[in-house]
Amino acid sequence: MNPAATASESLVGREEALARVRALLGNDVIGGGAALLLGDPGAGKTAVLGRVAADAEDEGARVLWASGVQFESDVSYSGLHQLLFGIHESFDVLDPEHRDALRTALGFSTGPAPGRMLVCNAALSLVRAMAIHRPLLLVVDDLPWVDRVSAAVLGFVSRRLAGSQVGFLGAARSGTAGFFEAADLPRHELGPVDDGSASEIVDRRFPGLAPSVRRRVVAEAAGNPLALLELPEALTGDQRRAAAQLPAVLPLTERLESLFAERVSRVPPAGREMLLLGALDRNGGRDAMRAAGESSLDLLAPAERERLVQLAPDSRHFTFRHPLIRSAVVGVSTTAERQRAHRALAEALSGHPERRAWHLGEAATGPDEETAALLERSAQLANSRGDAVGAIARLNRAAGLSPEPSGRARRLALAAYLGAESVGEAGSAGLFLEEAERAGGAPLLAVTASAALLINGDGDVPTAHGLLASAIETGDHGYDGRDDALTQSMHTLLLLTRYAGTTEALEHYLALFDRLKPPVDPDLELVTRIFADTADPDPAVIADLSARLAGLHREADPNRVVRIGSAVQYLDQLGTVRNDLWRVVRQGRAGVAPTRRQITALAMLGRELFHAGRWDAVAEIADEGGRLCAERGFPFPRWIFRSQQGLIAAARGEDGSINDELVRWAMARQAGGVEMFARHGLALHHIGQADFEAAYREATSIAPPGSLPGHLPQALWVAPDLVEAAVRTGRRAEAVAHAAALRRAGATRLSSRLGLIAAGATALVAEDDEVRTAFGRALSSPDAARWPFDQARVRLAFGERLRRMGAVGEARAELLGAADVLRRLGAAPWSKRAENELRATGLSRPRANGRPPVLTAREREIAELAAAGLTNKEIGKRLHLSHRTVGSHLYQLFPKLGLRGRAGLRDALLALTEPAAADRLPSGF
Repeated sequence: MNPAATASESLVGREEALARVRALLGNDVIGGGAALLLGDPGAGKTAVLGRVAADAEDEGARVLWASGVQFESDVSYSGLHQLLFGIHESFDVLDPEHRDALRTALGFSTGPAPGRMLVCNAALSLVRAMAIHRPLLLVVDDLPWVDRVSAAVLGFVSRRLAGSQVGFLGAARSGTAGFFEAADLPRHELGPVDDGSASEIVDRRFPGLAPSVRRRVVAEAAGNPLALLELPEALTGDQRRAAAQLPAVLPLTERLESLFAERVSRVPPAGREMLLLGALDRNGGRDAMRAAGESSLDLLAPAERERLVQLAPDSRHFTFRHPLIRSAVVGVSTTAERQRAHRALAEALSGHPERRAWHLGEAATGPDEETAALLERSAQLANSRGDAVGAIARLNRAAGLSPEPSGRARRLALAAYLGAESVGEAGSAGLFLEEAERAGGAPLLAVTASAALLINGDGDVPTAHGLLASAIETGDHGYDGRDDALTQSMHTLLLLTRYAGTTEALEHYLALFDRLKPPVDPDLELVTRIFADTADPDPAVIADLSARLAGLHREADPNRVVRIGSAVQYLDQLGTVRNDLWRVVRQGRAGVAPTRRQITALAMLGRELFHAGRWDAVAEIADEGGRLCAERGFPFPRWIFRSQQGLIAAARGEDGSINDELVRWAMARQAGGVEMFARHGLALHHIGQADFEAAYREATSIAPPGSLPGHLPQALWVAPDLVEAAVRTGRRAEAVAHAAALRRAGATRLSSRLGLIAAGATALVAEDDEVRTAFGRALSSPDAARWPFDQARVRLAFGERLRRMGAVGEARAELLGAADVLRRLGAAPWSKRAENELRATGLSRPRANGRPPVLTAREREIAELAAAGLTNKEIGKRLHLSHRTVGSHLYQLFPKLGLRGRAGLRDALLALTEPAAADRLPSGF
């Protein structure tokens, strides 16, 4: 059994490396190959050796294992003795000369020292003889520490294995010299594992690690498997749960520190001081070189020779070759040395106040209000860039330096607010709140943070709304519209008002807003005025919004981008900010925008893409958003993505349980605004299922006939369902009243989609002699095609009406157009309605070219597995293909079947098996 068996039990992210090493060894059990595995300390070389060895043993091979040991590197033949000890009783297979030479060299007998070449030939003859009846694998770990003569023998043997059943696999640290001559051996460099594998490694060992802590560990480990397993060990329990803040540089365990500290210790003292400057520098080594002056390159030279750092081509900055080296440099330094380094960096940054403030804060040894104030301003700048995590770290340090309890409490409250509202760390936010309370105060932002935590905990909307509204009413801010804490709290209260979805919550919010003394934050004022009456917004507010949109592409603050986008979404014009929202999403994915902003941007993009008919993209966004909510500590906003999944399910005629579940979830939390989103999905579901009575019931629970509650944007979106359901259930007066309300709504003149909806509703209730004019007006908008589902529903209604009026030819044209779009979207219930109407006109529905599509055997196989619900990865595994190849096949076959995605795939395949005659329906059906 090899010594690394336990380490090799469960390798993650090393499949490619294992395949490459096995190929170098010959791919069979053992094919006479030799290979060298290289990698950084902790890269998992020993684990890979262990897995290859264990697999070889499973396949019937014998494994001989040795590891180089530093203190034995000057003991001749110690490495070879370790490797061959397990077969020393078989030395008799050799001729006497070779047997005696090997036994003497390895210390099993006494005699004159044999010549090295004689030992080399004896070792080669032995392993070849031992492999005649059973393959043999020689594994040598830490080759650089193998003694000189053993290394020479192993090098001789490893290059002469061709044609045998002996394999040789050695491992060494990258860039480490030794006695083993490996110039002509094939090698594989074991690089870092990818982020997905890194997260899996951490999750397996530390399943309770907070998501933000896991992300930090994954980033600091930079794909080093040992670091992924060891870094969490060096953290406290509170730090692992994110109930305590992580240090600027993660500490190392003794095992990790030993891997790097020795190399650091070989650097002269002046060079180590330079390394410490770089380790504490947050600007890629530039500030460290500025602080060191002209001598910086000379000071870095020893570290460069030790492969600890790498200079940029312009020699103006440097980076550590691995983040753990940075941690090791900090770990071996003293507190006094770190403070001196921070002071030196601060002195070199007089023209860079934000970075200077951080270093001053780290160098401070006691209360210092001036430095605390600098850190607080630095935190505000960081937050405006979207770096909420950096802002929290600065605020926490500023609180620690605050001489007065009130200042400490205020800064801790702001840190708690950012933690709860932007980052989603309930543990650390709660800790900050407790410390703020102990400091002797409960600032407004502390209550705001508590409300955010309450929402993401129990989700009790009325309690959170009442708690925050009461704190605003009783605060000592004097309703100063320039007060940042008050502005932030009002933004949060507006969000809670939207969640509540009641007129009482809105009136309470507006009463507080009206008490604000100008100048009021422009974003807060804009969003408030639009939300106060979404259906019929003030023209002056719209003009203000248009001016903001013109410069939004230059806005660097993701918080402002999302707030303006929020205003636009109420007016159903998200397409105007699509690129800006994607920018926020990309920043969030890269870790430079708050998670909460990324979630909100994704939610708005999903809504816009649904209306644009890109339902598969919506499903992907909903998956990403739901995963973010679960992983990043924002359970409450997951409802947004569930509602989008519910809309897709309704439009495609799938199970309506998502919307039912969301209604129950929202009712339990008294989140009426959320409930209305779910009821919109239910109304659409019932329309698709032709249950118009149930659809009318759901639609009117959002908006009574003839009324469009201004604070419920869903009232506009559900309007076509209400009108159609009213018409279908004989409630003509209610349908006419609601269509008239839509025509009067100012929002329908701002949004081309809402305009299409309003005109379509009017056409639905038109008299027969006005039908063509009314529907023509609805469909004449040049933007109508941007909203394929809404346009197709209007065309379907037009075709249905024309058929009932006896205009069969005209009806067919509209129904054919509607059916094509609806089938392409995968809107099965509406597509089926269109097909039935076409049959009723006497027209069968032939395929576009009159022939069924032809799929290759591979396409058919992949399509059937996809229709059965298998993912691309699962299909690839079953068919021995990459998931990208599977995706490429699906991309090519969907158009053949008239599909845009997996929806309807099962039915399309079933249709291919039917006789050709079955594709024609009887005339006059």
